[in-house]
Amino acid sequence: MQSISGGPGMMRPVESTGRRSLIWLPALILALTVGQLAVATFVPGIERFEDKAFGARLAAYPVMMLFVPAIWWLTVKRKRPDAEVPYLAFALVMLGFLVDTTGNSLDYYDTLDWWDDLNHFVNWVFLNAGIGLLVVGAVRPPWARVVLVAGIGSLLALGWEIGEWYTFIRHGTEIETAYEDTLGDMTLGTLGGTLAALLVARAKRG
Repeated sequence: MQSISGGPGMMRPVESTGRRSLIWLPALILALTVGQLAVATFVPGIERFEDKAFGARLAAYPVMMLFVPAIWWLTVKRKRPDAEVPYLAFALVMLGFLVDTTGNSLDYYDTLDWWDDLNHFVNWVFLNAGIGLLVVGAVRPPWARVVLVAGIGSLLALGWEIGEWYTFIRHGTEIETAYEDTLGDMTLGTLGGTLAALLVARAKRG
């Protein structure tokens, strides 16, 4: 918050607009994700989208992307209306969903052998960095921040794999390789969450 003079003996507050301007970033990520999911769901004849539960993703991804901002608004903003909205953290939470959807749109999952593994690692860095920026402020000592964010990352990796299995693996063509793939994805997600934890702890030290 800054103040400027409004005349002799008068000061009027002026809100800093630097971070407020980042509102466009999570909004853009959400719009690009939903747009691609809508194409995958409603445009017929696109082979790379078949048997990948894009109808379920269209319903679930926006809800998951908005879940953390909604919780923050209910638990923080309602109690402290002057709290600065963490748009960057929201964008990081949402970014993995955009990367996943874009990878399917570009057919990277079927044409690049390493793409799925890279996604599970990098997207968990994004997701847990965003969550970490929101939750570790009052956590002490620094090592507890690492344990908290890494633990959240591991739990989310497990939850993601359960959802993936339920929505399309159990009735799809990947059932024979699902066990090994699931173990690998959970490991990569946990490692990504741990890296995010270290980055957040470093950013929040002091």
